[in-house]
Amino acid sequence: MAEDEDDAAATETALELASGRLRLDKWLWYARFFKTRSLAAKLCAAGAVRIGGTPVTKAHHAVKPGDVLTFAQGRHIRIIKVLALAARRGPAPEARALYEDLSPPAPETAMPRSAERAPGSGRPTKADRRATERLRTES
Repeated sequence: MAEDEDDAAATETALELASGRLRLDKWLWYARFFKTRSLAAKLCAAGAVRIGGTPVTKAHHAVKPGDVLTFAQGRHIRIIKVLALAARRGPAPEARALYEDLSPPAPETAMPRSAERAPGSGRPTKADRRATERLRTES
């Protein structure tokens, strides 16, 4: 029974690829933006994905090469250009070949001077802590 379902799913994906289009939730999952296809479908259903600037509310919306997707992932806004469609969810290098990331790089946050430590200076020893405590109590 499970083999019949797998064959049907493979046939459906093959037909989608032959037409040059693929379901949005499948593509997001194949490209490894989401751990599960249901997470990708939930994001689509929430209207949080835009294709070419137009909000999409259906997970079955067709994606084709050349489309630009915009969606939030964690704290970052991802802007992705679809380069290719896939027949399966392959390894990460294969998934990276499916898209071009147009997102601006995340701004680097400068650490305050007090948080910086000299290289190699780890946690203070017990003797260092006692010396620091002596200095504090003398003042």
